[in-house]
Amino acid sequence: MVWALPGRASVSTQALVERILSTGHMTRKEHLQLAATILADQRLTQAERYQVSRVFDELQAGRVVLVD
Repeated sequence: MVWALPGRASVSTQALVERILSTGHMTRKEHLQLAATILADQRLTQAERYQVSRVFDELQAGRVVLVD
């Protein structure tokens, strides 16, 4: 089960997204964190949702690699 922490700052999500996209690598923990962010009832702006979705799109396309 994935637990999301309510009230998490979107700055950390934005920084995580930027790091993943710049390096092309994402850990399983980061994957779960982003999935929880999208699935939780947090209030994300449309721009934040777009950025997280972009990471998952890049992962599916093979431009981001999931590492342990």
